[in-house]
Amino acid sequence: MSERAVLHVKGRVLVGPDDVRDELWVVDGRISYDRPVDARDVRTVDGWALPGLVDAHCHVGLGPHGPVDDDVAEKQALTDREAGTLLIRDAGSPSDTRWVDDREDLPKIIRAGRHIARTRRYIRGYAHEIEPEDLVAYVAQEARRGDGWVKLVGDWIDRDLGDLAPTWPRDAVEAGIAEAHRLGARVTAHCFSEDSLQDLVEAGIDCVEHATGLTQDLIPLFAERGVAIVPTLVNIATFPKLADGGESKFPRWSAHMRRLHERRYDTVRSAYDAGIPVFVGTDAGGTLPHGLVAAEVAELVTAGIPAVEALAATTWSARAWLGRPGLEEGAAADLVVYESDPRADVRVLAAPRRVVLSGRVVD
Repeated sequence: MSERAVLHVKGRVLVGPDDVRDELWVVDGRISYDRPVDARDVRTVDGWALPGLVDAHCHVGLGPHGPVDDDVAEKQALTDREAGTLLIRDAGSPSDTRWVDDREDLPKIIRAGRHIARTRRYIRGYAHEIEPEDLVAYVAQEARRGDGWVKLVGDWIDRDLGDLAPTWPRDAVEAGIAEAHRLGARVTAHCFSEDSLQDLVEAGIDCVEHATGLTQDLIPLFAERGVAIVPTLVNIATFPKLADGGESKFPRWSAHMRRLHERRYDTVRSAYDAGIPVFVGTDAGGTLPHGLVAAEVAELVTAGIPAVEALAATTWSARAWLGRPGLEEGAAADLVVYESDPRADVRVLAAPRRVVLSGRVVD
């Protein structure tokens, strides 16, 4: 399209779950609901339009053994784009992906800096591995490097115990979270087990990743404090295989992982029923492939979250939570067009008809 070319999206435009319009226009990369008077070179796209999908737990620049080259990171981002993911909260990456910000053809990324973990208590090559007395300094460093988020590793296997265990003492996380908040950043944490959650929530954490350890005793505390969860159910599906691999060396850990997996859907549904904010995240990167956002939405529906709410968790609600616009007047035109109404069947998300990023149709 030329500089003054116009994109016309018509059919059904889902500005919100109940705000449905017949059309929108894209001029100079921005959304308008008024037909431009000087429109020419108009390209029309028909279908059901949604704001670009959000993957709120995605690791661009991360591979099985740590950071990857830029060309691999680019392929990861392109895979997400093709799946309709146009906004990523990168929940921890050792790679510097700032170069992505200069590419209008790649999804927008909100970074949480590099994971901060306890020494020898996380996957090798992923995190800053430190001791509690250094936590505040590293939180400050990653808060300044990130885009308003910091990522802690809240628990991991303790080899002496042979099971999952919290990685930080209460006073350390209180000080670390307070420092992040002082610098204007929110804090999230990787947490599989039950024991790490209460200290983190009472210390003021903003979000918990995975949250498989949520219990009926803890759910009211999360709801009262407004702590969001990103369940990453497509990742939790790998727990039985992980448990099988660790059975001979860590049988207690393996049994624990299987229990967390078995009750995963009940955990997520109970959290949703209690009013805990739930958002879509795939944990892509590391060992999981990119482009799984539709599968994660479908998993939330399987867990018992209504389809429209599961859809909101990757569109309207997710963008509001991250402080990014959807399909508002004047917003950057990042949207995905589908064959049929995704509110009626979220499985349509797996087959985008058209992806529009920064006002350009991705062909």
